[in-house]
Amino acid sequence: MGRSTLLSPACVTIRTLREHGYADLTIKRIADEYGKSTAAIHYHYETKGDLLAAFLDYILEQFTETVHEVETTGSERRLELLLDKLLADPEDHLDLFVAILEMRSQSPYKERFRERFRQNDEHIRSLLETVINHGVEEGVFVAVDTKHEARALMTIVDGARTRAVVLDEECALTTARRTADEYVTNVLVNERQ
Repeated sequence: MGRSTLLSPACVTIRTLREHGYADLTIKRIADEYGKSTAAIHYHYETKGDLLAAFLDYILEQFTETVHEVETTGSERRLELLLDKLLADPEDHLDLFVAILEMRSQSPYKERFRERFRQNDEHIRSLLETVINHGVEEGVFVAVDTKHEARALMTIVDGARTRAVVLDEECALTTARRTADEYVTNVLVNERQ
């Protein structure tokens, strides 16, 4: 058996996608890395697109579960922790960020990828909106257009992740995390609290 027999199919797909890129990713390469036959992979997934759609479902579900682990009573602290999760250390998640960027680059051409990313984005923005709304209700945040503020924060997150991967810019996520804090302080925080 191959060296990756103890790894999950998702881990193998991430690594293979990062190593070969989307264009050169094949079921055979994934099977070889996983230590399985292509027939075993095809038993579960008819095409590479099916496998990658399932992989995308898996990683987005894992990310959603991680974000839902952010539980605290104060809105300002919850927003802080949520931004920490969204702007995780790239060294811990670089393979995943690369794989996701590869998949995102296919979204204009692959409706099922685009739909999954759209749903995930809506979910995360909804979480941000909810936290901001609660903060407004608690008097911690000023009254704002929560949809706009959530989109602004997501723009910071998406830009930083792209820079971290495309430009191999080590400080992109830490810079974005600081920028997000500055944004929250200057736009959202109610100075009268």
